[in-house]
Amino acid sequence: MGKAERNRARSARERIAAQQAAARKAEQRRRMLLIGGAVGLVIVIVVGFIVIKSLSKPPKQAGGNVLPASVASEITSVPASTLAKVGTGGLGAASTLPLKPITNKPLTAGGKPDMLYIGAEYCPYCGAMRWAMAVALGRFGTFGPLHGIHSSSTDIYPNTPTLTFRHQKYSSKYLTFTPIENENEQQKVIQNPTKAQQALWVKYDSTSEGVGYPFIDFGNKIVLTGPLYNPQVLHGMTWAQVASALKNPNSTVAKNVNGAANYLTASICKMTNNTPSSVCSAAPIPTIEASL
Repeated sequence: MGKAERNRARSARERIAAQQAAARKAEQRRRMLLIGGAVGLVIVIVVGFIVIKSLSKPPKQAGGNVLPASVASEITSVPASTLAKVGTGGLGAASTLPLKPITNKPLTAGGKPDMLYIGAEYCPYCGAMRWAMAVALGRFGTFGPLHGIHSSSTDIYPNTPTLTFRHQKYSSKYLTFTPIENENEQQKVIQNPTKAQQALWVKYDSTSEGVGYPFIDFGNKIVLTGPLYNPQVLHGMTWAQVASALKNPNSTVAKNVNGAANYLTASICKMTNNTPSSVCSAAPIPTIEASL
């Protein structure tokens, strides 16, 4: 093979090698594009699932899940006949409970007697009393959407199912309801009472350890400085289960929650001068009110 032919052969091999290298690079670019496209598709699918999942979650407002209207109605519309059958629910006489009459200038707001509540979302005792408050207040007015939470998982009676009254809406012709959830489920301050409210809290609920939860001032006529029943009766239940049990006067939940609600109802009647009569004259309210 002559020199010219050897040069041509080498030149041909070089061209072929260059073409093969270019082809390999093109194939690598194609594979990278395919991989990138697949990864991009996976990302789009994952993001789509996240968006769908977030949209499917129950709405969460004011520190809790909005309860279905049917559940809220069962809580705030316990039949008067059920409440009458429950009576005091075996909770004991008024003299044995943390309820006491007081004498002070009437507590009002918006021209109506004011029911001041100070509690905390982490507190299981507040958790127990919120059920009774919702039942009692439901007889005098109308709640906005109710929100369900649980008490602290690290406190006594952990994860008690309850409501929160943080920013709770309530309307009534007979009274004003002023709820203050002082601390959230993590024991961080979220709402502070005014100086006047703090003064009432300190005056009527101070101990050697300071003020406590729950505290309710019924228009400066009666104060409550503790729970009326044990939160243990609510252990392991859902909000819907508690609401449903309120209709059965023989259930442990109804005896405790509705029994406490009757005491609260009588206390409210004391501050509203027994209006409306349809509530304040219904059994067992007059008998309980007479004992306060």
